[in-house]
Amino acid sequence: MARGTLRVFLGAAPGVGKTYDMLADGRRRAALGGDVVIGFMEDHGREPTRRMAEGLETVPRRELTHRGVTFTEMDLDAVLARRPEVALVDELAHTNVPGSRHEKRWQDIGELLEAGIHVVSTLNIQHLESLNEVVAHITGVTQRETVPDEVVRRADQIELVDLSAQALRRRMEYGDIYPPPRAREALTHYFREGNLTALRELALLWVADRVEEALQRYRGEQGIRAPWATRERVLVALSGGPEGLTLIRRGHRIAVRGAGGEFLALHVRRDDGLAEAPSAELERQRALTERLGGTFELVTADDVAAAVVEFARGVNATQIVIGASRRGRMKSLVAGKGVGTAIVEGSGEYIDVYVVTHEEAAHGRL
Repeated sequence: MARGTLRVFLGAAPGVGKTYDMLADGRRRAALGGDVVIGFMEDHGREPTRRMAEGLETVPRRELTHRGVTFTEMDLDAVLARRPEVALVDELAHTNVPGSRHEKRWQDIGELLEAGIHVVSTLNIQHLESLNEVVAHITGVTQRETVPDEVVRRADQIELVDLSAQALRRRMEYGDIYPPPRAREALTHYFREGNLTALRELALLWVADRVEEALQRYRGEQGIRAPWATRERVLVALSGGPEGLTLIRRGHRIAVRGAGGEFLALHVRRDDGLAEAPSAELERQRALTERLGGTFELVTADDVAAAVVEFARGVNATQIVIGASRRGRMKSLVAGKGVGTAIVEGSGEYIDVYVVTHEEAAHGRL
């Protein structure tokens, strides 16, 4: 039996329209002849959402009692018995009432997928486990319901439900998300424009990274070695000398010129152990790289230039930053082609190489 597919509507905050879009997707599928049911849907009292659910078959919820209070949850067994082609299941990160078969709704959805049922679900970015602390720092609110990032990354489709902070606040002011008293409080706390802008940026970046993963996987499967410049990705090649700090700062400036740019720093250790950089210098360079938001990598290889170029292709880098040679002119004539020249020659037509001058140029042992 083929496993079902998972589609997730991802939003930056409550009220952007995830559940509405999930139901609209279900209606489109049903109109095309698909067998679609609502496994679980929460309209939160929003009339447009409730109207969008009209006409779709709903599997009755299961009632559970916990500490003397009755709750309703998705009836997993009933959905499995009904065996639709597609099940619409809201709120992926929801925690089930004690007594349910699974603790989390994403685990319920996993069982539906194993049964060959396609699932469409919803999620807010603040419920991703990796962003829990970041969101708490931005909003002052700790999300207690989270879902592992890997569960969402395995989704077959992720659709971002995007809405500007200003538009979402207007929707709140009109009473389209919460009743007036609650809306007024939300607008001065969680729904402040700065909070919403930051959450939206998180959602955009997370989805962009997920797309990047899929692109890298596709390039690997197809044996594509030429970089595809979906974003600026700058690789700083470090010899381990004192000029490294200058190169890292330059690489960072290049990367941040464009939205979504990123940079990495790479030091290649020779297999023969020669010309090994002092560890204290490398540690300073690692610290600066990470402080500026970059990634520091160490690899070992016989051919330094070839290793830099191979690494750049592997991470889909668009630019390589290298330092001007520390070898004097006479030494270059005697020793032949240096690492920098080899990197330039090996980079090909798809990777730009920037040679940065520095105080150590033409003065060092290399």
